[in-house]
Amino acid sequence: MNIEYTNKLHAGADFPVVEAKLLNGEVKKLSTPENGLDWKMLVVYRGQHCPLCTRYLNQLESAKDLLAETGVDLIAVSGDSKEQLESHMDRLDVTFPIAYGLTLEQMKELGLYISDPRSPEETDHPFAEPGLFVVNSEGKVHVADISNNPFVRPEIQSLISGLGWIRNPANNYPIRGMHK
Repeated sequence: MNIEYTNKLHAGADFPVVEAKLLNGEVKKLSTPENGLDWKMLVVYRGQHCPLCTRYLNQLESAKDLLAETGVDLIAVSGDSKEQLESHMDRLDVTFPIAYGLTLEQMKELGLYISDPRSPEETDHPFAEPGLFVVNSEGKVHVADISNNPFVRPEIQSLISGLGWIRNPANNYPIRGMHK
């Protein structure tokens, strides 16, 4: 049996410098918190072809303020082109930034699973399967969740509750999963 392994970002590791563009042309460092917050949540989604991604991004909008109350800023990104993101915005009701153009090299650097489209109707490029990373104020991977299919993603309310627990100094909760 031939078993292959992908690289993954290890808990507690420095999050790599990964940049992508917003529709307005602004280039964002995906792990840099903004809006006066000190942690960043990066949601990688499959692209405009994925109805589950559309639903998840719209659900994140309703949770954006709760994340901010926990000190966590939010951004999403996919490997879609600018034109694909522009088309997708018709089905999204979000105010948090969404970036486009994540490259294959960046997807691999983040340790994401990557799929080829099933047909030209689905999309015209390899795409990342879902991933979610929470980067702490030291730029370290504090939470990582990657999936190889669109059906498995963190439940948003549980995630926010957990981040509240982690961020509460009284809990003294360390980064988990650091055993190598």
